[in-house]
Amino acid sequence: MKIEIIPCLKDNYSYLIIDEKNKKACVVDPSEAKPIINYLDKHNIQLTFILNTHHHYDHVGGNSELKKKYNAKVVGYIYDIKRIPNIDIIVKDGEIWEENNFKAKIKHIPGHTLGHICFHFFNEKNIFTGDTLFSLGCGKIFEGTYLQMHESLNFFKSLPLETKIYCGHEYTLKNSNFCLKYDPDNKNLKNKIINIKKNIKNNLPTVPSTIKDELECNIFLRSSNHDIQSSLNFNNKNSLETFSKLRDLKDDF
Repeated sequence: MKIEIIPCLKDNYSYLIIDEKNKKACVVDPSEAKPIINYLDKHNIQLTFILNTHHHYDHVGGNSELKKKYNAKVVGYIYDIKRIPNIDIIVKDGEIWEENNFKAKIKHIPGHTLGHICFHFFNEKNIFTGDTLFSLGCGKIFEGTYLQMHESLNFFKSLPLETKIYCGHEYTLKNSNFCLKYDPDNKNLKNKIINIKKNIKNNLPTVPSTIKDELECNIFLRSSNHDIQSSLNFNNKNSLETFSKLRDLKDDF
């Protein structure tokens, strides 16, 4: 499988998961149709499935046009059956979605929205996290609770370290500035920022990240770290309380 990163709108990423043998593809979170169509038609690839992590327009805006042009099937979570446009295939938490050579485990990760899921292509160690886990960040809590988002992020800690994270937006540099403010002695983070700036200078995406990088550098996965708690004057607070404080601070950053 080949993964092609497709920039959309202002700072969104959609992803084409391409079966190079059969010249078929899935697209994850097509916020708009045109960039997807341009790539597919240029490379003579047939779109067969549209995978949506959640219902926000900047993740489903291209659904209708792509479905009409390619007769592709829209895959979405059962909770969002009335919120994701043109949904055809309903998936549930914990199930394995498998079609042709595509195989992913569905994980419900509420917090950003109540119906948010990720698609974990576990054989290839790739995971599409939408707006829950970003490179060096996490999504805003619009519909869920701090506890739900905290537990959703904790799920990612259990994955193999080499798992690649494909998130919904190019927010990495701004996220890195926030992480550095409250985790200033993190050498892994400082090294990662050097690479982030190189990619941006060369007009390259800063994704995918890896679980290893996020565990070492993403402050929202490190809310139990005593140095971070000290920087917030949050000594003797638990991980959830620290995470909640960080999320509030990030909202105003």
